Amino acid sequence: MKQKLPIEMTENGIQYTLHGDYYFPDLELPGVPPQAIGHYGRMRLNDLREHRPSLYTRLILSGKLYEHLAEIDQTSRHRIEQIISQMAQTESIDERLKAKNQMARSNEQYQAACGRNHPGRTDL
Repeated sequence: MKQKLPIEMTENGIQYTLHGDYYFPDLELPGVPPQAIGHYGRMRLNDLREHRPSLYTRLILSGKLYEHLAEIDQTSRHRIEQIISQMAQTESIDERLKAKNQMARSNEQYQAACGRNHPGRTDL
C-alpha cells in the first residue's frame, strides 16, 4: 500500500508544498510595488539578464530590481537631457530660432540629439 504524502509541511521554519513528487518551498518576494521603468530601464533589464545573471538574480531576490531599474532610467534620461541642452547651446539652437522657424529648430534639436552634427561623439 502506497503511503500518502502530506500536501504541505514545515521544516526548519520554511513552509513547503507538494507539487507532483517534490516539495517546493513557498517563497515570496518582498511586497515592493513595481515602479514604472522606461526605455533605459528596459535596456538595463535586458543587459542584466544576458550579461550579469548573478546580479539580476541577487536584485530579484532582494526585491530591489525595479528600484534599480527606475534609478537607471531616471539617471539616463537626465543625462540625455543635459547632453541635448549642451549640444543645443553649442549649435546656437535657442528660443529665437524657435520663434523664427519652429521646424528648423526641431530639425536642429533632432540632429543634435542623434549626434549627426558630431559624428565623433561617443558619450551618447
